[in-house]
Amino acid sequence: MPRAKNKAAAHRRHKRVLKAAKGYWGSRSKVYTVAKHHVDKGLQHAYVGRKLKKRRYRSLWIVRINAAARQHDLSYSQFVAGCKKAEIELDRKVLADLAVSDPAGFKAVAEKAKAALEAS
Repeated sequence: MPRAKNKAAAHRRHKRVLKAAKGYWGSRSKVYTVAKHHVDKGLQHAYVGRKLKKRRYRSLWIVRINAAARQHDLSYSQFVAGCKKAEIELDRKVLADLAVSDPAGFKAVAEKAKAALEAS
């Protein structure tokens, strides 16, 4: 009796991997064993990239806030400390957006932070 190899499931698996490898160069998109490795690696990089994206955005927001705060004679750390003392609970994303799109609004926040620093 011949050995059952479950051809249908294997074929589906190969099709799924080769479809995911579409656009890869050379045997990476044509040969199942090579494609499988590169698809797995690609998925690992995508997972790590989603975590790095958060870090990079936070870092970008801090750079923008720092640049805007320095226009009002405050360093980033002084600005954040002043915001905490003034009980301004805006996150970095919102503050960075204010700094870029609404300089007058950011100026008001910076003045409140500066006043709170001087009061203590």
